Amino acid sequence: MPTSDSEDDISSNNSQNITEGTKILFADPKTAILRLSLPMMVAMTLVTLYNVVDAFWVAGLGADALAAIGFSFPLFLLTIGLASGLGTGGEAALARIIGARNRGGASSVAMHTILLMTVLAVIVTIPLALFTEEIFALMGAGEAAGLATEYARILFLGTFALLFGEVAYSLMQGEGNAKRTMYAMALGAVVNAVLDPILIYTLGMGIAGAAWATIIAEVISAIPMVYWLFVKRDTYISLHLSEFVPDPATMREILQVGLPAAVEQLSLALMALVLNGIIVLISSTDGVAIYSTGWRLVSIGLTPILAIATAVVVVIGTAYGARAYARMESALLYAVRLGLGIGIGLAITTFVFAPQIAAFFAGSDGADAIIPELTIFLRIMSLVYPVVGFGLFSASFFQGTGLGARSLTITIMQNVVLSTLLAWFFAIGLGFGLDGVWWGVAAGNAGGAIFGYVWARRYSAGLRNRQAVAA
Repeated sequence: MPTSDSEDDISSNNSQNITEGTKILFADPKTAILRLSLPMMVAMTLVTLYNVVDAFWVAGLGADALAAIGFSFPLFLLTIGLASGLGTGGEAALARIIGARNRGGASSVAMHTILLMTVLAVIVTIPLALFTEEIFALMGAGEAAGLATEYARILFLGTFALLFGEVAYSLMQGEGNAKRTMYAMALGAVVNAVLDPILIYTLGMGIAGAAWATIIAEVISAIPMVYWLFVKRDTYISLHLSEFVPDPATMREILQVGLPAAVEQLSLALMALVLNGIIVLISSTDGVAIYSTGWRLVSIGLTPILAIATAVVVVIGTAYGARAYARMESALLYAVRLGLGIGIGLAITTFVFAPQIAAFFAGSDGADAIIPELTIFLRIMSLVYPVVGFGLFSASFFQGTGLGARSLTITIMQNVVLSTLLAWFFAIGLGFGLDGVWWGVAAGNAGGAIFGYVWARRYSAGLRNRQAVAA
């Protein structure tokens, strides 16, 4: 493993241990972030858009159907969050090992990640499928419980494809192959968008049609990943089950980031559950429909920033594996500046066009009633866009260095501690109602983001100082 910060050390890879993807990882940090994040922006935008397409088509079924998706949202976040967390752990470990130029170790990380995913799929799917109805009853779904149960139980049938896709995407990104991830995710998004109106309305399947469209899309998007990883085998990592040897050290390498990252995603689900509870106390199921629909729309705005955050994990991990600490700091600062510029543009656009964006969801009389409050939600949340990257990139920074617990702390501070507490305080304590919930979420995210950035900068400076002293 290299011990210096020089560009020569970074680029001096044996030709047999380099692919087009890894060339990107060892490039200038600014170049690497852009080349990794741009394909992911396209892919994640399309995926986010197909979630919005779901909401658009389901809106035609009425506000109860929208609320049903809203109540299903935390469970969906739970499932995808566990897979995403595991994938992040594998991605970060893979990048660090690539930075240390250990191709065999990289393949071992990939195999361990996929096998962990298989175990996870079994553990998660069974209890959620068995107790779906009871869970929604506890959540206060009321009249929307039946529709929510119908929708969620179908989604759980595609759990394995969903989890495999999330993990495979992360592994591809971890070796710098973001374009292939983009192609697979885009394929799934297009398939879902095409199938939604056909299954929901043409075939008269209603909300079940939206769920089946999602499952079919997940399966189809997983097919090219299976081909590239297990059939074509032209990736940096090499997956051969017959050569696999379980290694506790590799497990720990993955899980020290994967477990905290999964808990981070669970914290988002917890936030959604708590906020749904607060909303039900002060409003009706219409409030839940506003929150779930609005958050889907906010996710579109966050997409380019989330894509950059994904790239930061890989770039930081590669530099950390090579002990190139100056590159790490450069990557973080560039990502923050890039995210700030994008965030300001998104904030202005969303604030100005919030009524038009909200009106897009006037698919029925019931859904039309939520547009004024949805407009307020979008305008309040738009104010967070310029600062949200500070927290996301800082969490990614710690994931790349293998310090998953620190990344978890930042996310918990934002979502569980600050956002939910402030939402309760503004909505109920100060009596601001639904608007108070939105202000609480916005303030919590902004405060947590600044906290995370200060922490990451201090850690980065410490690494460089220790390296300078050692030299």
